[in-house]
Amino acid sequence: MNITVISGTARNNSRSLRVAKVYQGLLLEKQQNEGFIEQVHLLSLQGLPVWERGEELKRIEQEILIPSTHFVFVMPEYNGSFPGILKLLLDNSDIRLCWRGKNALLTGLADGRAGNLRGLDHMTTVLQYLQMHVYWNKLPLSRINEEIDDAGQLLKMDTKVAIEAQITGFLA
Repeated sequence: MNITVISGTARNNSRSLRVAKVYQGLLLEKQQNEGFIEQVHLLSLQGLPVWERGEELKRIEQEILIPSTHFVFVMPEYNGSFPGILKLLLDNSDIRLCWRGKNALLTGLADGRAGNLRGLDHMTTVLQYLQMHVYWNKLPLSRINEEIDDAGQLLKMDTKVAIEAQITGFLA
């Protein structure tokens, strides 16, 4: 099983990337302890030219997206949905080879109290249109400023427990 964790924003110093690294770390622990995970990748959209199907996107497809069987999408709330840069990644990649028939786990982030629930719903609809299998346990992380610090450490044990349970169910 190859897993790619995608930080769904291009912003510098984003909380999404910090949370994505938490997921990556927990998946790497499972890889070491349980052994059924072959590879865990982290894909940050920061600085990636995904607005067109250029050589760099094709390289990312070949090296990361196509070999992956499972994806973890960590998405901040942008205007009541998910970031356009993430939609561009989906739109400009080879849909059949990169996404179709593969598994997706969704986590939403927001400064407010809903944890990007609308964005999680929007992304679910898009991924199901692409014929992906979206795991039912979508985790909305509300008031993200209170959940993770600048160093990327989770501040609440309940959040870590919820993420671990989400990952365990997804992998099962």
